[in-house]
Amino acid sequence: MKRARRAAPGPLPVLGLLLLGALPGLWTVLLRREAAALPEPRSPAGQSPGRWGWGRSPAARGESGGGGQKTFRTLLAVPAAATDREERDGEERLAVTESQPPADTASPVERGIFWSRELEEQVPPGFAAEEAAAWLSAARAARVASLERGGCGRSSNRLARLSDGSRACVRYGINPEQIQGEALSYHLAGVLGMQERLPPMALALVEARGRQWEPVREELRGSHWAEGAVVSLTRWVDNLTAVVAPAPWGAEAGAGRRLQPLSAGELVGLPPSQLVELVQWSDLILFDYLTANFDRLVSNLFSLQWDPRVMRRATSNLLRAPDGGLVFMDNEAGLVHGYRLLAMWDPYNEPLLRSVCVFREGTARRVAELHRRRSAAAELRRRYRAREPLWARLGFLSERQAELLQARVDFVHRHIAHCRAQ
Repeated sequence: MKRARRAAPGPLPVLGLLLLGALPGLWTVLLRREAAALPEPRSPAGQSPGRWGWGRSPAARGESGGGGQKTFRTLLAVPAAATDREERDGEERLAVTESQPPADTASPVERGIFWSRELEEQVPPGFAAEEAAAWLSAARAARVASLERGGCGRSSNRLARLSDGSRACVRYGINPEQIQGEALSYHLAGVLGMQERLPPMALALVEARGRQWEPVREELRGSHWAEGAVVSLTRWVDNLTAVVAPAPWGAEAGAGRRLQPLSAGELVGLPPSQLVELVQWSDLILFDYLTANFDRLVSNLFSLQWDPRVMRRATSNLLRAPDGGLVFMDNEAGLVHGYRLLAMWDPYNEPLLRSVCVFREGTARRVAELHRRRSAAAELRRRYRAREPLWARLGFLSERQAELLQARVDFVHRHIAHCRAQ
């Protein structure tokens, strides 16, 4: 029995198989031609190159390949006979590079813990010593022409217009230690080399029949000030504005997190204006720790327990001048009053001090000298007696308070040494 033969394949199926095998190669050729005809991707209009990957090489975006793209460094090595398009690309990348901050920008910190000299030179000068001395001399000799309510804090205070045309806040303390604290804090700032941040302040004796107060005798009756009381005259400064605590104090504390030290690594990329303000804040926090002043940033930290937004509001007794300089106002809670309440307020003051690990070198040098000589109270007494004619009316620190001042100077010195050792 014969087997049936299989029919041989016709010409059409064979041709179809040949065409099917050629399709992948044809498809590749078409894709390459289409890709060659597309324009090169460019940055969106109005968006700076480098952001979201635009204008960067694949390697900068973390991608592989990119051998056909030239970086700016490569373009610098292209010979003069390069094509027009490569020259245009090089000019565009040059403009982008020049718009970025230079890589060797001077560091805001020197030797790990000190603000740079260049940065300190940008800090607004504040109240110059010669200007302050001239105002104090004039204020002590002037007569009080009028007293007005408002603008100077507590209802017992007054805004005074003096006979020379200047104005001053007259502060009448609830008790004498507040005025004593105001005066001693002002002169301690002088010992520390930061008195330019405090408005000039002098003491005055309230005498209704005296030459200085005679023009406002009737106003004194309405003020309920005691005859013979010592008040402070602080120079009035126009156009001051409120200050909100910057990071890390505002952001960290406001979010309920533990304050982290302000160190050199935290300052990278900050604009000069913010760095200049931080220089002044570092002095302020150190000053408030030494005086145990609880009526500034510490009071805001205390209020966080019932007001989580308090750090977004103005800091108490701190204002900014039009030139950007900070003004440390109303320091009557310092030293005398503050030292009586250390147990309550040091749980806030001490972490605040530890949150600063960058300092003005001059401030650190003065702290080191007061520590080495153990002379904090002696230096303050010498300056206070030499520059305040009415110092004896209020007296000086007690022996215990003098010991506390020295102990706090020693603590600050150890903290600076700790920051240096890190």
